[in-house]
Amino acid sequence: MANFILSGGPGAGKSTLLNALRTAGYHTVDEASRVLIQEQVAQGGHCLPWVDLSCFARLALHRMVADYNQTSTQPGRPVTFFDRGIPDIIAYLRVAGLSVDAAFYQAIQQCPYQKQVFMAPPWESIYINDSERWQTFAEATALHDALVDTYQSLGFTIVPLPLAPVADRVTFIQQTLSALFPTSSQSAGTAHTSQPFIFS
Repeated sequence: MANFILSGGPGAGKSTLLNALRTAGYHTVDEASRVLIQEQVAQGGHCLPWVDLSCFARLALHRMVADYNQTSTQPGRPVTFFDRGIPDIIAYLRVAGLSVDAAFYQAIQQCPYQKQVFMAPPWESIYINDSERWQTFAEATALHDALVDTYQSLGFTIVPLPLAPVADRVTFIQQTLSALFPTSSQSAGTAHTSQPFIFS
């Protein structure tokens, strides 16, 4: 089973791409932070990234690990795409100048992702703010740079997504998967192999 991360600064088109991959038949996991923000706002909670980022980061870590573990127990899904991974939390904490507890690094070891990370670059023409996206475009760009640095420092390889329509991005990802796993054929998100996958 290969667990791929879609990452990037806010408003770079990740969620739209994730939905398109889901429509194409791939197993996907939604971004935990957006759901957590909605839950905290509905509950009148203060564990929000713009109020108490350390508290929010712990919540996000717990949810991401739970999502990962739930996905790992479901057979027949050779490829899963996650909207953000645990290293994203580390990058956000670093940007804020906050300490990163050892639990975050331990979680990455316990929840191994594919080393290739699809990174959505800043894209100003599609950038909009909403109730869960409060950053300016300049802040989103700075977060993108921090994400790239963080993932690379943790041994991941960045695969930049093209600034292109979502259908072209899906095709780009499918071509990347074919290059990574030449012995397998991908059809609507389902892999048919003559031998087991070997993932790095």
